[in-house]
Amino acid sequence: MTHIRNIVVLTGAGISAESGIATFRGPGGLWEGHRIEDVCTPQALVIDPQLVHRFYDMRRAALADVVPNVAHVALARLDREWPGDLLIVTQNVDDLHERAGARRMLHMHGELRSALCADCGQRQTWAASLPMGAVCEACGAAALRPDIVFFGEMPYEMEGIETALAQADLFVSIGTSGAVYPAAGFVQLAAASGAATLELNLERSAGSGFFDETRLGTAGTLVPAWVDALLGDSAALPR
Repeated sequence: MTHIRNIVVLTGAGISAESGIATFRGPGGLWEGHRIEDVCTPQALVIDPQLVHRFYDMRRAALADVVPNVAHVALARLDREWPGDLLIVTQNVDDLHERAGARRMLHMHGELRSALCADCGQRQTWAASLPMGAVCEACGAAALRPDIVFFGEMPYEMEGIETALAQADLFVSIGTSGAVYPAAGFVQLAAASGAATLELNLERSAGSGFFDETRLGTAGTLVPAWVDALLGDSAALPR
């Protein structure tokens, strides 16, 4: 295991689905009963801001009814115990990784419990409903919106993520579709820098062919087993 020091883990909707949070795309391309273009684009915010605010208010409130599952807990354990560099990059906007105890992580697509000022770009913690016209603490503008990276917007921390991928010895993707870019391209960036690559997923993703190994099953089964093996012996590494 001495040759594996730097790890990047990407998590997607599949890791939170076992906590009861709906996956990104439901039947018919819907997201929790709504067309994605109606609630997750800059145009949607302009056309029907009340719908967009109401949709994310409901999702934010729903966090009170869910808890981290064993996969979140296992990654938090990895965060505590892994002696090398570790970065957990999540596409999810819930706070289950943090509640499980993970600290070396970031949300590339924003966070439900955060508000973004459309005027000055500052972000602030926001746990309650977010009414239209809420005032930014930083600049005083009545321009707060859900701190969600909409389609067509640049994800957060891309420069830091790409640096971590270039330095990684191991890249692991958990519960992702492999269809949403730029996250879908992370495996290729990591592999180009010489990292071993491993996919843990319920089914083969659109990007499975780019990984050294794909293990199929639930996150609640695969992730704790992988973390146990990684912290104990080389059986966790891609073959």
